Amino acid sequence: MKITNLGSRDHASFYVACELFNQISEQPKSILGLATGGTMIEVYHYLVELLLKNKQDVSQIETFNLDEYVGLSQDHPESYHHYMQDIIFNPYPHFSKDLIHVPNGVAPDLEEEAERYESLINQQGPVDIQILGIGENGHIGFNEPGTPFDSPTHVVDLTESTIKANSRYFDNEAEVPKQAISMGLNSIFKAKRIILLAFGKSKREAMMRLQEGKVNPDVPATILHEHPNVEVYVDDEAMP
Repeated sequence: MKITNLGSRDHASFYVACELFNQISEQPKSILGLATGGTMIEVYHYLVELLLKNKQDVSQIETFNLDEYVGLSQDHPESYHHYMQDIIFNPYPHFSKDLIHVPNGVAPDLEEEAERYESLINQQGPVDIQILGIGENGHIGFNEPGTPFDSPTHVVDLTESTIKANSRYFDNEAEVPKQAISMGLNSIFKAKRIILLAFGKSKREAMMRLQEGKVNPDVPATILHEHPNVEVYVDDEAMP
């Protein structure tokens, strides 16, 4: 694992957007593992700009989202399905709908949905590039501290710190879902290449613990030390 400070959020976001664009243009049947949240907004804005400028064919690109809130329908403004449509798939409407995958947070049987999603990843994968953010408590996806390293896609109970951190996207903390369906740590680990982004002072402690180099179940992101192809990009404020 190599941690690189690219100075600013803007520089890091553009760099990762270029890496995604290069993957798409060089391998038109690529599989991308996509994250959501505030960290990724500029990355996707830059990616869409590059796709538009180059009129890039994305018809065979397949995408798998890391997670989705339990209880939010696809058209809910804070669902990750809506996020992806709003930030990538509507601005660049050339992706094939049947190759876009997001867990169904309102599936009648959530455990069955998690198993279905994991099976689909295994069937279509491996993912070529998996993009990740990191939570203040070191989570990746919604894999909270203590998540087994061999976990597949699963239903997770969100911690109070994660609920509080995500409450800025809702009218109040009470509206934040308490569960999510998330790729497991083992699901993430199967990707050929992993790129993690961390921005801002709030992520500095998590980055300090990641930089220690010790694999620790209390800091889920530390599993990445055992992966052969991981890059971490931060801004000045997140750099330990």
